[in-house]
This record gives sequence, C-alpha cells and structure tokens, in this order.
Amino acid sequence: MPSTLGQTMVSPNHTFLDSSVFILMGIPGLEEFHLWLSLPVCLLGTATIVGNITILVVIATEPALHKPMYLFLCMLSTIDLAASFSTVPKLLAILWCGAGHMSASACLAQMFFIHAFCMMESTVLLAMAFDRYVAICHPLRYTTVLTDTIIVRIGVVAMVRGSILMLPCPFLIQRLSFCQSHVIPHTYCEHMAVVKLACGDTRPNRVYGLTAALLVIGVDLFCIGLSYFLIARAVLRLSSHEARSKALGTCGSHVCVILISYTPALFSFFTHRFGHHVPLHTHIILANVYLLFPPALNPMVYGVKTKEIRERVVRVFQKGQGTGLKAPE
Repeated sequence: MPSTLGQTMVSPNHTFLDSSVFILMGIPGLEEFHLWLSLPVCLLGTATIVGNITILVVIATEPALHKPMYLFLCMLSTIDLAASFSTVPKLLAILWCGAGHMSASACLAQMFFIHAFCMMESTVLLAMAFDRYVAICHPLRYTTVLTDTIIVRIGVVAMVRGSILMLPCPFLIQRLSFCQSHVIPHTYCEHMAVVKLACGDTRPNRVYGLTAALLVIGVDLFCIGLSYFLIARAVLRLSSHEARSKALGTCGSHVCVILISYTPALFSFFTHRFGHHVPLHTHIILANVYLLFPPALNPMVYGVKTKEIRERVVRVFQKGQGTGLKAPE
C-alpha cells in the first residue's frame, strides 16, 4: 500500500515503514572505506571555511577591493560557505557513524538549499563573465554600467532565480507515493535519488528537474561562452602584445573557476541521466566532487592568481607574525 510523505505504512512482511523518515546510505559499495573517505571531506570542508572567510575578510577590510569583480567574488564565497554548511556536516555524520536518518522535511529542505545554492552560484559566475566583458570590451563605461545599485540587483536576481526555479521540486515530491524502500543510496538528498524511490508517476518530477537544470546550466554556459568569445575578439584586435597579455590575465581566475565549477557538474549531470552502465558509487562520487571541490578551490584560485588579493593576504599574515614576535617592553 503506497503512502505519501508524513504517513506510516505497513509493508507486505508486516514491518512498519515511516515515510516521514529517509535514510542516507552514504556511498554504496564503499562502506568499508567511509572512515578513510571522511579525511578528504574534512580537508575540503576546512579549506572551504578558511579560504572563503579569508576572502570575505580581506575584501571587506580593504577599501581598494570594493570593486565589482571583488564584490561578485564575495557573493560567490558566501554561496560556497552556505552550500558547504548544508552538506558537509551530514556527510561527515554518515561517514563517521552511519547517522543517515533524516526526516522528510529536513531532506526536502536540504534538497532545496543544495540545488538552489548551485543555481545561485551559476548566476554569479555569469555575472562575473559579464563583468570581465564590460571591463575589457567597454572599459570607459565600466563604472557607469556596474554601479553599486546594479551589483545589488544582480545579487538579488541570483537569489530569487535559484529559489524560484527550485521551489516547485519539494512540492512535486510531496505528492509522490513511497511504497517500498526509504533508503536513499546517496550522501545527501539529491533530487533524482529521492524521486527514484517513488512508485507512482514521476514524469513531472523528471521533466521539471531536467528543464530547470538545462535552463540554468545551458543558458548560463551559453552566455558565458558568448562573453568570452566577444572578449577574445576584442583582445585579438589589440596591437600591443603586452596589452593582450594583461587583458587575458584579468580573465584567468574566472576561467579557472568556471572550469572547476562546471566540469564536475556536467559530468555528474550526464552520467546520472545517460550513464546507465556507470557504477552507482561513481555517480555519487561525481556528485560529491561537484559539491565539495569548487567551494574549496575557488578561494585558492583567486588567492593565487589575483595579485591584489594575494598581496593583501600576505600583508595580513606578515602583520600577524610581526605582532606575535614583538617583544613586550
């Protein structure tokens, strides 16, 4: 007998299944390595917190960095921190002690926030591509186009877009019936992993999930690609080799972040829907790479490749060392 979320049902063998509770398995087939896998998760989680907080503090305390590019970077770091806090604590609980139980409402909330944050991040990456396009192709209009008001509006659009696109998914799942297992073979409440447990018609969920993903990934990647095509065309028209190198150098960090963010996302997306012969643990590892690596690596990329941030981080540490080594009088 099927049951919707929040109801209790009796299975054929007379055991009670509480549909208000889901159980996250972790990584099926690799349970014996869960403790070892928690080590890189801890390292990535720590790098995410330290790196992104450092970026936020450096930019907030340095008036010279209060520019559109760095303000967009602040948005990216804030989203990365929020996404990390919505996944890493539960992931570590599963890997350390097998604490995979999660209420249906908590599962739906985690699903909403994880996917919404990913959509917000994609919007911010698109905004950063637009920032580079204006800076290189229309430098004289840069300060008039990307004003503080416009930057705030872009941040609001990123939040609203991610929230609205993801909002229908929890409601579409609430209408489903779960007549068998409530065990999710995953490390977090991924949309399609939950949908696959349902025994009713899941076509609306599948169609909407695919449409939302294509609207975000497809549209944003097309617009980012168009921005860099126009940037490349403008740079190639420059007569000075030094000017070309300088213009392309300002885009290096953003291009690296795009590759870090979208490459695992596309691999996870396509293998989940079309890689039917790919082992389940590979699907789950790719999904976790998509969630864990970009937030940890983004601050490192900008810290290493952006001279202004690198110099200010070094200066902060030098001040700290100088203060610590100063002898009391």
